[in-house]
Amino acid sequence: MRPLLPLPVPEGPDVLRLLPDLARALAGQSPAALLPHAVDATPHASLRPGTSLTPGEDSDDDPTAVVVSTSGSTGVPKGALLGAGALRASAAATATRLAPGPGSQQWVLALPAHHVAGLQVLLRSVRAGTEPVVLPAGPFTAEAFVTATARCTGDVLLTSLVPTQLVRLLDAGGDAVAALAAYAAVLVGSAATPAPLLARARAAGVRVVTTYGSSETCGGCVYDGVPLDGVTPSLADGRLVLTGPVVARGYRGMPDHPAFADGGFRTDDTAELTEGTVRILGRVDDLITTGGLKIAPALVEDALTGTPGVREVVVVGVPDDEWGQRVVAVVVPDGQGPTLSEVRDRVAAAVSRPAAPRQLVVVDALPLRGPGKPDRRALRELATRS
Repeated sequence: MRPLLPLPVPEGPDVLRLLPDLARALAGQSPAALLPHAVDATPHASLRPGTSLTPGEDSDDDPTAVVVSTSGSTGVPKGALLGAGALRASAAATATRLAPGPGSQQWVLALPAHHVAGLQVLLRSVRAGTEPVVLPAGPFTAEAFVTATARCTGDVLLTSLVPTQLVRLLDAGGDAVAALAAYAAVLVGSAATPAPLLARARAAGVRVVTTYGSSETCGGCVYDGVPLDGVTPSLADGRLVLTGPVVARGYRGMPDHPAFADGGFRTDDTAELTEGTVRILGRVDDLITTGGLKIAPALVEDALTGTPGVREVVVVGVPDDEWGQRVVAVVVPDGQGPTLSEVRDRVAAAVSRPAAPRQLVVVDALPLRGPGKPDRRALRELATRS
């Protein structure tokens, strides 16, 4: 069987050197499966780079193209085995959903390409037959995004951002907002995008599309709550299950993992399904049991988003002698910031009184992991100490 070879992924325009390798992998013609990782990092030993894939991890008819490492937020990183066919299906469904008309599609890469969202920008570019424009290495800036947008020559411009990047561009105003408005679609994912941020972007003429997905589904596979063509959502034991051609064939070195039972991928997220649309309520592990009731943090966060004085908010549960867990709102303030009483009243009215936070923690910035996800573990530790 074919070996799994590490693929160091540089930052900035140097990443374009990888396009020929990715083109062969996408076509199912690569002599090896590729394991993308940051150029200054070493692939985790659990993924066993340098060894051969097992028969269950590869296929002659549909070779495994890349093995994408998960964030490892809940333990040892896992490697999602993404077949060439799954990646082609994802790219095709994305192109159909975002830009079904004529014209050349060109992507701007503003995310690290060793994460699945950034890697998909490169793979979608390969499929489109166009070279992406890549932001320079280093911290994301509005100026760099404006410059990258001006360099585009495609008929249909597309990009993928995390919410914090979208906030920075909107805050910069002027040329940055004009650049955003030039895109046929601005995918925003990795973390939940607050409703007021979406409203603000759309009011400025930005065609924002929220995305949900993971390494195990070739990245985003639910856009604005609607699954991509061929993707079917369902619920099992309270968890969202996604089935379709974009699903990975499993995890590297973990045969028969229960997340991939019955041909689908069982996520760690809870969700509501309504007439074909998906509403993500948060990770199962993040559910807060307080006073015997289970509270979905997403519902509380939605209620607090847009509250005067709240710029960003994440809700976590911490141990409590009386309640089992107490609901804690961690807030990045906008100006003076809200009081605990104001926070409690807002949630009690919008969700329920038991869901109202019993503690308010104010921070200058939310700790993040991966490409823009709030680090809930760090926030729980912070709330416990506060």
